[in-house]
Amino acid sequence: MKTSSDIQVQQEKIVDPSHILQIGMGFFASKTLLTAVKLNLFTLLAVRPLSAKEIKFEVCLNGRGLYDFLDSLVALGFLQRTGIKSNAIYSNSADADLFLDKNKLTYAGGILEMANNRLYPFWNFLEEGLRTGTPQNETRTGRKPLFEEIYSDIDRTREFVNAMGGIQLGNFVKFANEFDFSKYNTFCDIGGAGAQLCAQVAVHNPNIKCISFDLPQVSPIALENMSKLGLSSRVKIQSGDFFTEDFPKADVIAMGNILHGWGIDDKKKLIVKAYDALPKGGSLVIIENIIDDERRENAFGLMMSLNMLIETNEGYDFTAADFDGWAREAGFAHTSVMPLTGPSSAVIAVK
Repeated sequence: MKTSSDIQVQQEKIVDPSHILQIGMGFFASKTLLTAVKLNLFTLLAVRPLSAKEIKFEVCLNGRGLYDFLDSLVALGFLQRTGIKSNAIYSNSADADLFLDKNKLTYAGGILEMANNRLYPFWNFLEEGLRTGTPQNETRTGRKPLFEEIYSDIDRTREFVNAMGGIQLGNFVKFANEFDFSKYNTFCDIGGAGAQLCAQVAVHNPNIKCISFDLPQVSPIALENMSKLGLSSRVKIQSGDFFTEDFPKADVIAMGNILHGWGIDDKKKLIVKAYDALPKGGSLVIIENIIDDERRENAFGLMMSLNMLIETNEGYDFTAADFDGWAREAGFAHTSVMPLTGPSSAVIAVK
């Protein structure tokens, strides 16, 4: 018969602090990757593999910590390496080459650039945000509110727009491929930013006419993107404020990472506006990091909701059950969930 001391010894053998330390020191890995993106390392290595000495020269590094930096990226899975130290040749891993090379249309590093430049320092004030319930971004030091600050400068606007497109790229591709567009003719993305979602829908569904709807400050960037992709004739860029103006009429209306930025009243207002703009049988599609209904599994979705605490006055992420209640209140007949990539899903309401 086991005694309580035997059980305690057995538990001590099984339980260790490695998970605690991995999460607690997780900023080591995060900042290593963010720094590599900022240094354009992956874009550089997409041209050809390089030695550490060549990387040092091209990126203008001191040399101290060089091997540790590069080999950390190898250990984390972002770089590949043959040889070691002075004999080493470094190249991108497959995913880094596809998604972190700025010269590829699949570049998804915009969100990492914004994380490095904005979010990383802001999260140092999470405790204060939890205690006060107030945003901890630019407004903390008396600067303009989030979107006023972002849209006041074209480079900052471009960084933000590309960040939003980058974080959702995999979701947009999967949605465009797997959503059943066969009974629809028109599609509108509300808050479409750089029109990346419309681009994917247009490419994979040639019969669909697309509209990307967002503020006038964003339109030039969306037009640039569609021109680069050769989709200017397929995707219409329409300017407007989705709170003060009616939504464009369409068979399918989407919002990607829009609802989580607002409080309950504004969430419901946007859902009602979508309902009014849809025909009977039309669909509202919300692409977000939908939190699981039991609030136990989607850690990224929950932490993204904390990011809304940092960034907004009232915003928060939500569950599919939350959305179902709001959609039915607006008049939608039923809702469903389409899993996308990683922690993201599309919740779909049909009128």
